[in-house]
Amino acid sequence: MLNREELVAEISQEVIARLRAHFATKAQGNVSPNVPPAVIPDGVDGAPAAADGSPIDCKARARSAHWESLLNSPEANKLKDEIIEVGKKLWLRQYVDGNGGNISYRLTDDAVICTPTLVSKGDLKREDMSLVDLDGNQLTGGPRRTSEIYLHLEIYKAVPEAKAVLHCHPPHATAFAITGRVPPTCIVPEFEVFVGPVAISPYETPGTKKFAKTILPFVKKHNTVLLTNHGIVCWADTVTHAEWYAEVLETYCWTLLIASQLGAPLSFIPPEKTADLLKTKQRLGLPDPRFGLQECQLCDQPEPENAIALHPAPGSGGGLAAQEDVEAIVKSVTDAVLAALERKPTD
Repeated sequence: MLNREELVAEISQEVIARLRAHFATKAQGNVSPNVPPAVIPDGVDGAPAAADGSPIDCKARARSAHWESLLNSPEANKLKDEIIEVGKKLWLRQYVDGNGGNISYRLTDDAVICTPTLVSKGDLKREDMSLVDLDGNQLTGGPRRTSEIYLHLEIYKAVPEAKAVLHCHPPHATAFAITGRVPPTCIVPEFEVFVGPVAISPYETPGTKKFAKTILPFVKKHNTVLLTNHGIVCWADTVTHAEWYAEVLETYCWTLLIASQLGAPLSFIPPEKTADLLKTKQRLGLPDPRFGLQECQLCDQPEPENAIALHPAPGSGGGLAAQEDVEAIVKSVTDAVLAALERKPTD
C-alpha cells in the first residue's frame, strides 16, 4: 500500500512519461489537431498505464487515497492524540506492561482507528495508528494493527452506541479474572453508576476470532467485562471514558481486596439507595443488567451464571493434598535421595 509520498512520486512519473510520449508523437506529425493529448488511449484496452506500460488499478488507488486521507484528517488526528494520552495513562498506572493492551475508536461506520502490535502504550505516536475495516483488514496506516482487534470489532458490531474500546491488564481487576470471580455490587456509589455488575467471559486464546466472540453474550448489558486469565475490556462513547471505566473497576477491586484484610464484614448500600443510583445511570445512557428489577433484587445477588468456579486438582481434597498423597511423595523423594547417596563414584 502506497503512502502519500510514494503516491505523489508515482503519479509524477506517469505524468512525465505521458508528456514525453505526447511530444514525441507530435514531433512525428501523427497527432490529430482535434484530439487533445489527454484522451489519447494508452495501456491495455485504453486503460491508464504506468511508465513501464503496466495497467493501473484506478479504483484501488482511489480507495487507498480515500482511507489515507481519512486517517490523516483533522478529526482522526485529534482522536490519535487522545489515544496517545490514554495509552500513557494506562502505562503510568501500570495497567499495561511491555507491549500489552490495545485501544481503538470507530471513526466511521466501516473504519476503525487502532493501536499497533508490539508497541508500548507509553510510546505511541500518531504514525503508529492504522485504519481497519470491520473484518479486521488493515486499510492504511502505520505498523501492523493489534492482533486483538477482532475483540474490539465484535463489540462495535454488537453495540451500535460503542465508539471506543480499550483492553488492558490492571492487576487487581485481573486478580478477580484469574480466580474466576466477579466483584460484589452495592458497595461504592461511583462503581455502581459508571460500571456496575461486571461479567466474566470464558477463556480463549487471545488474538483469535474465537476469543473475540467470548464477550458477545455480555457486552450489550455491560460496558466492562473481565477476561478470564487475561485482563479486562471496556467500551464507551469516547476513548477517555473507556479508560475511566478501567480506572473505576481497578480501584474498586483494589479497595475490596484491602477491605477484606480488615477482618470486618463489608457494608452494603441499601437497595432503595441503589435504585436511586441506577436512575442516575439510566439517565447517563449506561447499560446495566439490573434495569427493571425490583429493589429487593438489586443487591446481594448470587454470583452470575458465567462466573467460573475453580476446581481443585484431582485427589487434592479440596485444595490441600490428601495425607496419603503426601506420604507417597515423601517416600518417593526419600528413596531417590538414598539411592543416589549409595551409588559409588564412577571416576
